[in-house]
Amino acid sequence: MRIMENPWNLQQKKERLKREVLASLDFLQGSVTSQGPRGGFNLTTGEKGKTRTKYIRRGQLEEVRAMIERHRQLKELLKELSDVNWELLKAKDPR
Repeated sequence: MRIMENPWNLQQKKERLKREVLASLDFLQGSVTSQGPRGGFNLTTGEKGKTRTKYIRRGQLEEVRAMIERHRQLKELLKELSDVNWELLKAKDPR
C-alpha cells in the first residue's frame, strides 16, 4: 500500500519536474543507424508509418546521440509528471 504524499510535497515535485522538462527540450527523436561498409551514420525515425532517415554529418554523432538520450529522459520525466498530476488530482478530492 502506497502512502499518499501531501499536496505541498507533490506541488514541489511538480515544479522540479517542470524545470527538468524545460531543460530537456533540446532533443531528437529516433535512433542512430550505420550506413554500413561506406561508413557514416543516419538518424532514423518513424513518421506516419514510414521510416525516414537523415544523414548525420561528421563530428555530430556524439551530439546526436546525446540529444536522443535526452528524448528518452524526457519521456520518463513526462511519465513521472503525469503521475504527480494524478496524485494532485486525487488529493483535491480524496474520496
